[in-house]
Amino acid sequence: MTWIDCDSQHLEAIRCIFNEAIVTSTALYDYQPRSPETMQVWWAAKQAGHYPVIGVLSDTGDLMGFASYGPFRTFPAYKYTVEHSVYVDSRFRGRGLGRQLLERAILAAEAQGYHAMVGVIDADNAVSVALHESLGFHRCGEMREVGFKFGRWLNLVIYQKLLSVPDAPVDG
Repeated sequence: MTWIDCDSQHLEAIRCIFNEAIVTSTALYDYQPRSPETMQVWWAAKQAGHYPVIGVLSDTGDLMGFASYGPFRTFPAYKYTVEHSVYVDSRFRGRGLGRQLLERAILAAEAQGYHAMVGVIDADNAVSVALHESLGFHRCGEMREVGFKFGRWLNLVIYQKLLSVPDAPVDG
C-alpha cells in the first residue's frame, strides 16, 4: 500500500470509483455516471481551491480509494469550514481504508487551518455513520426526504468535527 497525493493521472480511477457509487448506492445522489469532462471540472476546482485529493494505491498500482474536501458553502464566513468525502473502491472495502483516508483528510484540513469538517451522509449508510462517530464527528442534523433515488425518498444526516485550528481567525 502506498499513500499518494492524487494528480490528474488518477482521474479515470477516481471517476470509476465515483461511478460505481452512483449506479449501485446512495452514497452519491447523482443519477448519471460522471463523464471525463465532468471530472476535469471537478479536478480544476480542487486545484484552484488548494484542496487535497488523498489516495491510496495497492501494491499493483490500483487506486484503492481517495478522500478530499472542498467548500462547505460559498459564503465568505464559511471559509474555515470544509465538506469532505471518502470513497473506497468496492474491491478494497472492509480493510479499514475509509478510516485511514478520513484520518489523513482531517490532518490535512488542520494543516491548512480549517476549523470544522462536515460530512453529509445518507442516513441509511450505517458504515459511514459509524466511521464518523468513531473519529469524533458528532451528528448535528438530519434532513428528511431531501433526495429521491432508486424509487424511494432518502434522508441525509449531517456530521461535524471541530478541529483545533486556526489560532487567530479573522473576518473578511
